Amino acid sequence: MLLTHRKKWRLEKIQAERITRANKASDNFEESPLNSDKAQIGLVITRYGQRLLVKAKSGELYQCTARRNIDLPVAGDQVIFQITQSNQDIVTALLERHNQLHRAHKLIAANIDQLWLVVAIEPHYQFELIDRYLVVAENAKLPINIVVNKIELAGDIGHIKSDFSMYENIGYSVNYLSIKEQININQLKTQLNNKAHVFLGQSGVGKSSLINELIPNLNLRINEISKKSKLGKHTTTNTTLYHIPSGGNLIDSPGIREFQLDELTNQEILSGFKEFKSLINACKFRNCTHINEPKCAIKSAVKSGEIHKKRYQSYLTLVSA
Repeated sequence: MLLTHRKKWRLEKIQAERITRANKASDNFEESPLNSDKAQIGLVITRYGQRLLVKAKSGELYQCTARRNIDLPVAGDQVIFQITQSNQDIVTALLERHNQLHRAHKLIAANIDQLWLVVAIEPHYQFELIDRYLVVAENAKLPINIVVNKIELAGDIGHIKSDFSMYENIGYSVNYLSIKEQININQLKTQLNNKAHVFLGQSGVGKSSLINELIPNLNLRINEISKKSKLGKHTTTNTTLYHIPSGGNLIDSPGIREFQLDELTNQEILSGFKEFKSLINACKFRNCTHINEPKCAIKSAVKSGEIHKKRYQSYLTLVSA
């Protein structure tokens, strides 16, 4: 055990030293690009197997492999990489991740600034499904906004906004869009600048149309990355980071777009309802499940209107599923 801790400490020390050297080298690189053979900080664009496509600060793409003594990087990771004369460039260190996104308990992306849950008028949004996505995001500590698409199909937009007011009232941003009628598209684009984003949602809600609207030359970008990384057809199924021309980055893959919700424990479900958190310890019983117990602070808040009845009903449905 002592050896294990010592080895771990040594590896962390080596990585820290590499990061320090790379920061200095990166500064020198900006002053003198001729120093490109030195260690640099880069952004992971995509990964396939043991191979990585890394973007340098200069904008150049490099195909790299990662050293075995570091966690395998994923799209969105910041890394230290070394350019070699043999064109076998090497990732030598992984910078600390701010957050992570998992699918089926597998890490698929890192350093995400914003999740966007896309729902639609048709197929009609379901509150239980929306709440399930929000619970997943809250447990992963990932900020999430809601996009209501296809509003041109709404007979009464006031009714739609009334439905989603319960989310706005607890701090979620809701954006009402029509890609077909080009309604509020530019407003959304301004929210994407200088951040990394992931769009989630069920099939048919218009995620692909929205992504193609944000990145009109997406197929050309896919072909460019495919050629550089030599991943061929795998590029369309890999999790990949793309630059949005109007500003910001998109981390995307069909697997992310059709993001499947993992099984959640009752504790995770409870933690995922953000408006419940301040009331959990106010119940009479410490092990209160907030279902049938007397003097439950959450049930009292539902009765008084502090917590929306539909949100509480979603909680009951999820914990009993």
